[in-house]
Amino acid sequence: MSRVQLALNVADLDASVAFYAKLFGAEPAKRRPGYANFAIAEPPLKLVLIQGEPGQSTRLDHLGVEVASTVEVSAAATRLSDAGLATFEENDTSCCYALQDKVWVTGPGAEPWEVYVVKADADQLAKDPATGCACGS
Repeated sequence: MSRVQLALNVADLDASVAFYAKLFGAEPAKRRPGYANFAIAEPPLKLVLIQGEPGQSTRLDHLGVEVASTVEVSAAATRLSDAGLATFEENDTSCCYALQDKVWVTGPGAEPWEVYVVKADADQLAKDPATGCACGS
């Protein structure tokens, strides 16, 4: 199993959850303070909504590919590095209320991409709540 992830910063989390529930005909798979995600079966998509600033237009936070295992994350890290891309790996990191292993790359337009596996639930948005969990920074 793998699916594309789209993470958005939204000004009104409740309104965004209501909209995307209607758009995809599904309820959030996870809902926490300032955070919600949808695990859409068709099309295969992980939609992540992160509370942004009031009045701010919705904006891209980051993109990703969710995979089924740490082995797949490691294989992606090797493949991306061998292809000449600069990678940044994080293991056992708390992000988006989940314990994850991941590798980050940055696209030519400065768009951050992660290949990641969710290993377990976590009780916080990020290890460092001040910086959040986006973009591998």
